[in-house]
Amino acid sequence: MNRLNELFQRKKNNVLNVYCTAGYPQLNSTVEVMKALQNNGADIIELGMPYSDPLADGPVIQHSSSIALANGMSIEKLFAQLQDFRKQVQLPVILMGYMNPVLQYGFEKFCQQAAALSIDGLILPDLPEHEFETEYGPVMQRYGLDFIFLVTPETSEQRIRKLDQLSTGFLYAVSSSSTTGSDKNMTDVKAYLSRLKSYQLKNPVLVGFGIKDKQTFDAACAHANGAIIGTAFIKALEHTADIGKTTAGFLQQIIS
Repeated sequence: MNRLNELFQRKKNNVLNVYCTAGYPQLNSTVEVMKALQNNGADIIELGMPYSDPLADGPVIQHSSSIALANGMSIEKLFAQLQDFRKQVQLPVILMGYMNPVLQYGFEKFCQQAAALSIDGLILPDLPEHEFETEYGPVMQRYGLDFIFLVTPETSEQRIRKLDQLSTGFLYAVSSSSTTGSDKNMTDVKAYLSRLKSYQLKNPVLVGFGIKDKQTFDAACAHANGAIIGTAFIKALEHTADIGKTTAGFLQQIIS
Protein backbone atom coordinates (compact mmCIF):
# COMPACT_ATOMS: atom_id res chain seq x y z
CA MET A 1 0.00 0.00 0.00
CA ASN A 2 1.37 3.42 -0.87
CA ARG A 3 2.02 6.09 1.75
CA LEU A 4 -0.99 8.27 0.92
CA ASN A 5 -3.44 5.36 1.05
CA GLU A 6 -1.89 4.15 4.28
CA LEU A 7 -2.19 7.63 5.81
CA PHE A 8 -5.87 8.05 4.89
CA GLN A 9 -6.72 4.57 6.14
CA ARG A 10 -5.09 5.39 9.46
CA LYS A 11 -6.24 9.01 9.77
CA LYS A 12 -9.63 10.03 8.39
CA ASN A 13 -9.75 13.60 9.73
CA ASN A 14 -7.58 16.62 10.50
CA VAL A 15 -4.95 15.59 7.96
CA LEU A 16 -2.41 18.41 7.69
CA ASN A 17 -0.62 18.88 4.37
CA VAL A 18 2.03 21.61 4.47
CA TYR A 19 3.46 23.25 1.35
CA CYS A 20 7.09 24.36 1.24
CA THR A 21 9.16 25.69 -1.65
CA ALA A 22 12.24 23.64 -2.60
CA GLY A 23 15.40 25.72 -2.21
CA TYR A 24 13.79 28.21 0.21
CA PRO A 25 14.75 30.06 2.32
CA GLN A 26 18.25 28.87 1.36
CA LEU A 27 19.23 26.58 -1.52
CA ASN A 28 20.09 23.74 0.87
CA SER A 29 17.10 24.21 3.21
CA THR A 30 14.86 21.71 1.38
CA VAL A 31 15.43 18.52 3.40
CA GLU A 32 15.89 20.46 6.65
CA VAL A 33 12.42 22.00 6.21
CA MET A 34 10.94 18.60 5.34
CA LYS A 35 12.45 17.01 8.48
CA ALA A 36 11.14 19.87 10.62
CA LEU A 37 7.63 19.39 9.20
CA GLN A 38 7.76 15.65 9.90
CA ASN A 39 9.08 16.16 13.44
CA ASN A 40 6.35 18.65 14.36
CA GLY A 41 3.09 17.07 13.25
CA ALA A 42 2.60 17.49 9.50
CA ASP A 43 0.99 14.47 7.79
CA ILE A 44 1.91 15.23 4.16
CA ILE A 45 4.62 17.40 2.61
CA GLU A 46 3.76 19.22 -0.59
CA LEU A 47 7.09 20.25 -2.06
CA GLY A 48 6.87 23.12 -4.52
CA MET A 49 9.18 23.10 -7.54
CA PRO A 50 9.84 26.81 -8.15
CA TYR A 51 8.77 28.22 -11.50
CA SER A 52 8.99 31.74 -12.87
CA ASP A 53 5.35 31.92 -14.04
CA PRO A 54 3.11 30.06 -11.57
CA LEU A 55 -0.64 30.24 -12.28
CA ALA A 56 -2.20 29.44 -8.94
CA ASP A 57 0.34 30.89 -6.53
CA GLY A 58 -0.20 34.14 -4.68
CA PRO A 59 2.50 36.78 -4.11
CA VAL A 60 4.11 35.14 -1.05
CA ILE A 61 4.68 31.78 -2.75
CA GLN A 62 5.68 33.51 -5.99
CA HIS A 63 8.27 35.48 -4.02
CA SER A 64 9.60 32.28 -2.40
CA SER A 65 9.87 30.73 -5.88
CA SER A 66 11.82 33.75 -7.14
CA ILE A 67 14.22 33.47 -4.21
CA ALA A 68 14.62 29.70 -4.71
CA LEU A 69 15.34 30.19 -8.43
CA ALA A 70 17.84 32.95 -7.60
CA ASN A 71 19.41 30.52 -5.08
CA GLY A 72 19.99 28.13 -8.00
CA MET A 73 17.12 25.65 -7.50
CA SER A 74 16.16 23.50 -10.50
CA ILE A 75 14.61 20.08 -10.99
CA GLU A 76 18.11 18.59 -11.39
CA LYS A 77 19.26 20.23 -8.17
CA LEU A 78 16.11 19.15 -6.33
CA PHE A 79 16.49 15.51 -7.35
CA ALA A 80 20.13 15.64 -6.20
CA GLN A 81 19.03 17.06 -2.81
CA LEU A 82 16.40 14.32 -2.44
CA GLN A 83 18.84 11.50 -3.17
CA ASP A 84 18.80 10.04 0.35
CA PHE A 85 15.91 11.92 1.92
CA ARG A 86 13.92 8.72 2.63
CA LYS A 87 16.50 7.82 5.28
CA GLN A 88 15.16 10.78 7.26
CA VAL A 89 11.63 11.53 6.02
CA GLN A 90 8.91 8.88 6.03
CA LEU A 91 5.87 11.11 5.37
CA PRO A 92 4.10 11.07 1.99
CA VAL A 93 5.75 13.66 -0.27
CA ILE A 94 4.05 15.24 -3.28
CA LEU A 95 5.85 17.36 -5.84
CA MET A 96 3.80 20.39 -6.87
CA GLY A 97 4.73 22.41 -9.93
CA TYR A 98 3.95 23.34 -13.52
CA MET A 99 4.20 21.49 -16.79
CA ASN A 100 6.71 23.71 -18.59
CA PRO A 101 9.83 22.87 -16.50
CA VAL A 102 8.77 19.22 -16.23
CA LEU A 103 8.39 18.93 -20.01
CA GLN A 104 11.76 20.64 -20.51
CA TYR A 105 13.29 18.09 -18.15
CA GLY A 106 11.52 15.24 -19.99
CA PHE A 107 8.21 13.97 -18.62
CA GLU A 108 9.02 10.27 -18.49
CA LYS A 109 12.52 10.90 -17.12
CA PHE A 110 10.96 13.14 -14.45
CA CYS A 111 8.45 10.46 -13.38
CA GLN A 112 11.09 7.74 -13.44
CA GLN A 113 13.45 9.74 -11.20
CA ALA A 114 10.67 10.88 -8.86
CA ALA A 115 9.59 7.25 -8.41
CA ALA A 116 13.18 6.09 -7.89
CA LEU A 117 13.45 8.64 -5.05
CA SER A 118 10.18 7.35 -3.50
CA ILE A 119 8.14 10.48 -4.22
CA ASP A 120 4.47 9.60 -3.73
CA GLY A 121 2.57 11.83 -6.13
CA LEU A 122 2.33 14.94 -8.29
CA ILE A 123 0.20 18.07 -8.46
CA LEU A 124 0.48 19.88 -11.81
CA PRO A 125 -2.37 22.44 -11.90
CA ASP A 126 -1.88 23.29 -15.58
CA LEU A 127 -2.05 19.68 -16.84
CA PRO A 128 -5.42 19.45 -18.64
CA GLU A 129 -7.68 16.49 -17.99
CA HIS A 130 -7.65 15.35 -21.65
CA GLU A 131 -3.83 15.32 -21.84
CA PHE A 132 -3.71 13.49 -18.53
CA GLU A 133 -6.03 10.76 -19.83
CA THR A 134 -4.44 10.37 -23.25
CA GLU A 135 -0.75 11.03 -22.68
CA TYR A 136 0.64 11.74 -19.23
CA GLY A 137 -1.54 9.75 -16.81
CA PRO A 138 -0.40 6.35 -18.14
CA VAL A 139 3.25 7.40 -17.64
CA MET A 140 2.60 8.36 -14.00
CA GLN A 141 0.70 5.12 -13.44
CA ARG A 142 3.58 3.15 -14.90
CA TYR A 143 5.86 4.61 -12.23
CA GLY A 144 3.32 4.28 -9.40
CA LEU A 145 2.88 8.02 -8.86
CA ASP A 146 -0.43 9.36 -7.56
CA PHE A 147 -1.87 12.37 -9.36
CA ILE A 148 -4.04 14.93 -7.61
CA PHE A 149 -6.50 17.14 -9.51
CA LEU A 150 -7.81 20.48 -8.23
CA VAL A 151 -11.50 21.42 -8.08
CA THR A 152 -13.02 24.82 -7.27
CA PRO A 153 -16.44 26.09 -6.12
CA GLU A 154 -17.20 26.81 -9.79
CA THR A 155 -16.42 23.23 -10.96
CA SER A 156 -19.62 21.44 -12.03
CA GLU A 157 -20.74 18.28 -10.27
CA GLN A 158 -20.17 16.27 -13.45
CA ARG A 159 -16.60 17.51 -13.76
CA ILE A 160 -15.88 17.05 -10.04
CA ARG A 161 -16.98 13.41 -10.34
CA LYS A 162 -14.78 12.95 -13.41
CA LEU A 163 -11.71 14.50 -11.75
CA ASP A 164 -12.36 12.42 -8.63
CA GLN A 165 -12.34 9.28 -10.78
CA LEU A 166 -9.04 10.31 -12.41
CA SER A 167 -7.33 11.40 -9.16
CA THR A 168 -5.52 9.06 -6.82
CA GLY A 169 -4.28 9.92 -3.34
CA PHE A 170 -6.77 12.71 -2.64
CA LEU A 171 -8.76 15.48 -4.30
CA TYR A 172 -7.53 19.06 -3.81
CA ALA A 173 -10.50 21.33 -3.11
CA VAL A 174 -9.43 24.90 -3.83
CA SER A 175 -11.48 27.06 -1.45
CA SER A 176 -12.07 29.74 -4.11
CA SER A 177 -10.97 30.64 -7.62
CA SER A 178 -8.41 33.20 -6.43
CA THR A 179 -4.72 32.51 -5.85
CA THR A 180 -3.12 31.04 -2.73
CA GLY A 181 -2.81 33.14 0.38
CA SER A 182 -5.88 35.38 0.01
CA ASP A 183 -8.46 35.56 2.79
CA LYS A 184 -11.63 33.49 2.34
CA ASN A 185 -15.20 33.71 3.56
CA MET A 186 -15.35 30.43 5.46
CA THR A 187 -19.18 30.44 5.33
CA ASP A 188 -19.06 30.23 1.53
CA VAL A 189 -16.32 27.59 1.79
CA LYS A 190 -18.49 25.59 4.21
CA ALA A 191 -21.39 25.44 1.70
CA TYR A 192 -19.01 24.33 -1.07
CA LEU A 193 -17.39 21.63 1.09
CA SER A 194 -20.79 20.37 2.24
CA ARG A 195 -21.72 20.02 -1.42
CA LEU A 196 -18.54 18.03 -2.11
CA LYS A 197 -19.27 15.80 0.87
CA SER A 198 -22.77 15.07 -0.43
CA TYR A 199 -21.25 13.62 -3.64
CA GLN A 200 -19.65 10.78 -1.63
CA LEU A 201 -16.46 10.94 -3.68
CA LYS A 202 -13.94 8.13 -4.06
CA ASN A 203 -11.00 10.18 -2.76
CA PRO A 204 -10.41 11.95 0.55
CA VAL A 205 -10.76 15.74 0.15
CA LEU A 206 -8.14 18.23 1.35
CA VAL A 207 -8.92 21.95 1.29
CA GLY A 208 -6.35 24.52 0.21
CA PHE A 209 -5.98 28.29 -0.35
CA GLY A 210 -6.59 30.63 2.61
CA ILE A 211 -5.92 28.06 5.38
CA LYS A 212 -3.49 29.88 7.65
CA ASP A 213 -4.16 29.25 11.35
CA LYS A 214 -5.96 26.98 13.81
CA GLN A 215 -9.33 28.63 13.19
CA THR A 216 -9.28 28.19 9.40
CA PHE A 217 -7.72 24.71 9.67
CA ASP A 218 -10.44 23.55 12.07
CA ALA A 219 -13.18 25.13 9.91
CA ALA A 220 -11.89 23.32 6.82
CA CYS A 221 -11.49 20.01 8.66
CA ALA A 222 -15.10 20.17 9.90
CA HIS A 223 -16.23 19.47 6.32
CA ALA A 224 -13.28 17.68 4.71
CA ASN A 225 -10.60 15.13 5.57
CA GLY A 226 -7.98 17.80 6.11
CA ALA A 227 -6.40 20.97 4.83
CA ILE A 228 -3.34 22.37 3.08
CA ILE A 229 -1.32 25.27 4.47
CA GLY A 230 1.24 27.04 2.28
CA THR A 231 1.46 30.83 2.31
CA ALA A 232 1.36 31.21 6.11
CA PHE A 233 4.19 28.69 6.54
CA ILE A 234 6.32 30.29 3.81
CA LYS A 235 5.84 33.67 5.56
CA ALA A 236 6.97 32.12 8.85
CA LEU A 237 10.16 30.84 7.23
CA GLU A 238 11.04 34.10 5.48
CA HIS A 239 13.40 35.60 8.07
CA THR A 240 14.01 32.59 10.28
CA ALA A 241 17.40 31.88 11.79
CA ASP A 242 16.24 28.46 13.03
CA ILE A 243 14.07 26.37 10.69
CA GLY A 244 13.35 23.67 13.31
CA LYS A 245 12.26 26.11 15.99
CA THR A 246 10.18 28.24 13.61
CA THR A 247 8.43 25.18 12.14
CA ALA A 248 7.70 23.77 15.61
CA GLY A 249 6.19 27.08 16.76
CA PHE A 250 4.14 27.44 13.59
CA LEU A 251 2.68 23.93 13.60
CA GLN A 252 2.03 23.93 17.34
CA GLN A 253 -0.45 26.77 17.02
CA ILE A 254 -2.27 24.93 14.18
CA ILE A 255 -2.66 21.48 15.72
CA SER A 256 -2.53 22.15 19.46
